[in-house]
Amino acid sequence: MTTAPALIPELDDIVRRGDPKRRAEAARRLGELFLQGAASFRPDHIDLFDGVLTSLVPHAELAARIDLAERLALLANAPRHLIGQLAREDEVAIAGPVLRKSPVIDEKVLVEIANAKGQGHLLAMAERSKLSTALTDVIVRRGDRDVIRCAAGNEGAAFSDASFTTLVRRAGQDGVLTLRIGRRDDLPPAHLKNLLAGSIDVIRRRLQVVAKPERQAEIKLAMSEIEGVVAQVEGRDFAAAQRAILALHRAGELNEAAVAGFAKAFKYEECVAAIAAMTSVKIVTLDRLISGDRYDPILIASKTIGFEWPTVRALILMRLGPNRVPSPADIEGARVNFTRLMPSTAQRVVDFWKSR
Repeated sequence: MTTAPALIPELDDIVRRGDPKRRAEAARRLGELFLQGAASFRPDHIDLFDGVLTSLVPHAELAARIDLAERLALLANAPRHLIGQLAREDEVAIAGPVLRKSPVIDEKVLVEIANAKGQGHLLAMAERSKLSTALTDVIVRRGDRDVIRCAAGNEGAAFSDASFTTLVRRAGQDGVLTLRIGRRDDLPPAHLKNLLAGSIDVIRRRLQVVAKPERQAEIKLAMSEIEGVVAQVEGRDFAAAQRAILALHRAGELNEAAVAGFAKAFKYEECVAAIAAMTSVKIVTLDRLISGDRYDPILIASKTIGFEWPTVRALILMRLGPNRVPSPADIEGARVNFTRLMPSTAQRVVDFWKSR
């Protein structure tokens, strides 16, 4: 610490009475001093730097804080409170490096930030070399598509059973996510089967190709069980419908408008295949439910996806076929039931269907 005598005597005055420019300059000089000698500092030295830098660094320019965060993120003995301060910054360019790499940041701090900050912070955390279930529970609950994909592809991430359930459900509308989840060594067999059941055939086959050899046997077994069940659906061929749904999915057009179009054209197989892809319920299960005597399954599945009433009405008419017209009272009753149906209730029913 050969340069310390030239700097330390000024710090007390700068911290208490210095203008922002002086504080920023002191932060730069002291940060550089720490980085130069970090390898040889004792814990009490680090604590000294920590206490002063947490007061000065907020006054530094953006570029200086970004540079400091990037360099401190690599150190195993970085000042703990300063690291926590940088990690809580709203600017992702500052917080990101620390959230992504720092071995110093506390687990509780990570969970706190995951609950409070935006998608940029979540994405940075999803790239950490190790992720606990406490952290991934928050990431899975709050993350957008890119965050979820990143976390699912992180081999160092651990997931709870509840988070795997959520990932599998979201994968029903995301082929990339399906492939990343399916390649995980820690994915339980029951979740693997549900993942494949909610996937389109081409995605299943792709997963079988890219999975590790030791995982391929489990995938083959699950696929044989699923295909055996689908083969029992009599009088209907869903293969062409699945190809059509896959094409829409790849084009980013597998949405409510597409389903409404299929319903209005009385394309039953396409409607069932689309709803299966969007809910992760097996085609054979949906076919049996939707082709039954009641329209409730359409209401329940549509509510979990977020369809509006016109689309639901078109699906009810599609179910009856072009030669049957429901009474106005039946349609009004269906509309009232759909409006009253709570999304959480519908989701519980769909989750039960998925387990059948």
